[in-house]
Amino acid sequence: MKVIRIILFACLATGLFFIALSGARQRQMSVQVKNGQVRSAPSFLGKIVGALSYGDRVNLMEEKKAWLRVAMPGSGISGWMHASSLTRKQIVLKAGAADVRQAATSDELALAGKGFNRQVEGEFRAKNRHVDFSWIDQMEQYAVSQSQINRFIQYGGLTPEGGDQ
Repeated sequence: MKVIRIILFACLATGLFFIALSGARQRQMSVQVKNGQVRSAPSFLGKIVGALSYGDRVNLMEEKKAWLRVAMPGSGISGWMHASSLTRKQIVLKAGAADVRQAATSDELALAGKGFNRQVEGEFRAKNRHVDFSWIDQMEQYAVSQSQINRFIQYGGLTPEGGDQ
């Protein structure tokens, strides 16, 4: 009788381990934007406490409306990210990896960076030599700081979509 209890306990423990392991995989997400901002609060006004890159894997800890509390294993980075910055799909950047079927194409990488990659841009410019790209080049150099965004939102009395202030 004692042996049967030990065997049943071992089976139960093994089953719980595999359930927990499969749940952990489902609770992992990938960053799907070039630069993902991790914030101290579930709001676009929350202080930026870290940044993650395209393809980084995070553990999902909590959901609050369109915001997800995440932690990146081994980095010490944890906080809130907007759901639009994440995907459940595992992004593999290295061609030839074991799961290459899930690897992002160069076009997906270019789109994830919200623009062309150098090759695509070069081909586009070559086909459109009559177009003046100087304004586009100038706009790409312009950067808005988080404090400028916060002032704009507060001055306009705006509430960012998908987040609380």
